[in-house]
Parts: sequence; structure tokens; C-alpha cells
Amino acid sequence: MVATRVMAAAKSAVSSARRAVSKASAPAKQAAPAKKAATAAKKAAPAKKAATANKAAPVAPAKKAAPAAKKVAPAKKVAPAKKAEPRSLVVLEDETPWTAAELKAIRAEIEAHIAELQAEIDQAESEIVDLMRDSGDGAGDDQADAGAKTYEREQELALADNAREVLRQNEHALERIADGTYGVCESCGKPVGKLRLQAFPRATLCMPCKTKQERR
Repeated sequence: MVATRVMAAAKSAVSSARRAVSKASAPAKQAAPAKKAATAAKKAAPAKKAATANKAAPVAPAKKAAPAAKKVAPAKKVAPAKKAEPRSLVVLEDETPWTAAELKAIRAEIEAHIAELQAEIDQAESEIVDLMRDSGDGAGDDQADAGAKTYEREQELALADNAREVLRQNEHALERIADGTYGVCESCGKPVGKLRLQAFPRATLCMPCKTKQERR
């Protein structure tokens, strides 16, 4: 009897011990899935960060198209120089303004004189060439003939030079008519005088300045 009770008590103790062990191991087994979930969460964290980084990366704005080249403005045509109006030319206080007919007559006179001077210059140059040729061929000329040819050649050269100077003065007068300065003294800036220009169209000095020039 005693032995039977002891064995029953031992079996009961063993059964209690087994139930205690099974209860203690059960939470551990249940906790394993949580550990696995934590590990999976850690592994998923970098992917989440990468996704966030991708979202946060700013999108570079599209470059603005370069503005189209500006059209080159066409060059403005230069207006032709206006002819001087007759009334814009200066005159003395006691003189009447220039009229279109008077200025036209002055211009025509100057142009006719230029044509005459050009013809004189051409003739003088031709004669000078002939004289130069004769002086080279005159090996048998005496001293008097040689002196006469030299004098004649020098005269022709002087006449040609004088004609060229007068031609230049007439051309200058036409330029002054065109730019509106005709009749202004080139020395003092005062009017030359309408009557003086009608008598001497290529004059560039008033009478007082011309007198001073001749006295020098």
C-alpha cells in the first residue's frame, strides 16, 4: 500500500513537471514569429528609406529654350544731301536775300568757267609736251633758241598752274553753294556780300579781310 502510494505520487509529480515544462516552452515558441517579424522589418527599412529618398530627390527643372535671335533691323537709307535754299545764304544788312534765279545764274557762271579752265589746262599740257619734245631734239640750236624754248616752256607751266588754282577755287565755290556756306567769309565769319559774289563768284573773303590779306 505504501509502495503503491509512493509510485502514484511520483507519477503525479512527473506529470506536473511535464505540464510545467510544456507551459514554459510554449511562450518561447510563440515569441519566435515576433523575432522573425522584427528581422523582416529591419530588412524592409532600407527599402523604405530608398523609396523615401527617391521621392525626396528634386526633379531638375527643364532648361528654358534660348530666345530666338533678334531680327537685324534693316539699315536706314541715308537721305540725300539737301541743296541749300537761296534764302538761307547770308547777305549784308542792306542787301536783299538771294533768289533762286540769282543763285542759279551764279552756279551756271561758275560751271561755264570750270569748263573753260579745263580746256585751257588740257591745251597747256599738250603744248608743254610738244615743247619738251622740241627741247630734246634741238641739238643744233644756238643759245638764243634754247633760251627762247626754255622761257616758253616755263610760261606754259605757269599758265597751267594758274588755271589749276582758279579751277580749284571755282570747284570750292560750288561746294560752298551746296553745303549752304556760300557767302560766309572764311576768315572772320561775316557775310562776304551778295554784290561782291555776283561780281566775283569764287570770292571767299569779305572786303576788309581781303584788304588785310593784300597788305601782308
